[in-house]
Amino acid sequence: MTETWRFIDFQYYTPEMNMALDEALLYWHSQKQFPPTIRFYGWNPPTLSLGYFQNVEKEINLDKVKKHGFGLVRRLTGGRAVLHDQELTYSVIVSEDHAKMPKAVTEAYRVISQGLLEGFNALGLHAYFSVPETKEEMEKLKNPRSSVCFDAPSWYELVIEGKKIAGSAQTRHKGVILQHGSILLEIEEEKLFDLFHYPNERVRERLQKGFKEKAVAINDISDRVITLEEARTAFKSGFEKGLDIKLEPYVLTEEEMAYVKELAKSRYANDKWTYSR
Repeated sequence: MTETWRFIDFQYYTPEMNMALDEALLYWHSQKQFPPTIRFYGWNPPTLSLGYFQNVEKEINLDKVKKHGFGLVRRLTGGRAVLHDQELTYSVIVSEDHAKMPKAVTEAYRVISQGLLEGFNALGLHAYFSVPETKEEMEKLKNPRSSVCFDAPSWYELVIEGKKIAGSAQTRHKGVILQHGSILLEIEEEKLFDLFHYPNERVRERLQKGFKEKAVAINDISDRVITLEEARTAFKSGFEKGLDIKLEPYVLTEEEMAYVKELAKSRYANDKWTYSR
């Protein structure tokens, strides 16, 4: 019998609210107040999200973040910085002991990302999983040279024509898996690479050139323009097919939203959280 999960459909939120809502869903699920949930969302303003362990002063050019009018927020998940702009962002919240979830982190990542794979297929794009195989690729996993998420390899990343098409990060707290990630519709490389510190301009040029060879957005490779609405529809059905679930729409109550707003204010809008690493 197909299991029913909750689905919180696309809405634009501030960076603080987006991260607070993902954390709140994780907490509610750990308390058995919420079933497994998938959420789609966008960012207002466009935002640079930092991995949990990233050092802001060392890696991020804060003047350029401000100049471009971008938000800045630190995620609960690890990994490297992601510029959230013209994209569909998703999050999946499910218990570690759920029957569908393997114990190994990388295998759970593969199972959840099957929903993304089916979403790309629904858009007519042939995506597939890429797994690091050589010793060199494994070393890059352990010691990435770039602060940019889409520049770094990861287990079971989704690629099209050899280029990374979706970036995801996962964490586990209170017995719950939170995986969230970016499905890029468009990407502005110049703006993205403006946001980081480099030893010199030559290093920036080399990294940016390498990025073009490693990452791609949906509308760079599609033979037609795919809208956000189309992407939402495709990936909703993709998650249903990939995870063999039914998604039931859900709207947060006023009480739930009040909890999220308080968490956004106390943690994710707090400079101590954002800058102290």
